[in-house]
Amino acid sequence: MTTHDHVRQQLHTLETLLREHRHWRQDAPQAHLFTSTQPFFMDTMEPLEWLQWVLIPRMHTLLDNAQPLPEAFAVAPYYEMALAADHPQREAILAVLQDLDALFVRDKS
Repeated sequence: MTTHDHVRQQLHTLETLLREHRHWRQDAPQAHLFTSTQPFFMDTMEPLEWLQWVLIPRMHTLLDNAQPLPEAFAVAPYYEMALAADHPQREAILAVLQDLDALFVRDKS
């Protein structure tokens, strides 16, 4: 499998996890919330919203169009801080994000 295939697989794993634990929303945030200039849109979206509405779709767009993937990629460290220590799916979400991050490190070596 290519790096693109592995990334797509991790994105599907992340989406499945969010759906299974009812963190997947049906209604998109209002358009103005997508205009944030802050990393992870931390001033306009909750962390799990950003995964659903920004990271997953943008990465799929890159993959679907055979575009180069980002060279600098590390989302897990933000989520280690952003997700509450008592969040019920914290460890599972972090594990998927760490695996996703690792794909980009492996690709560089």
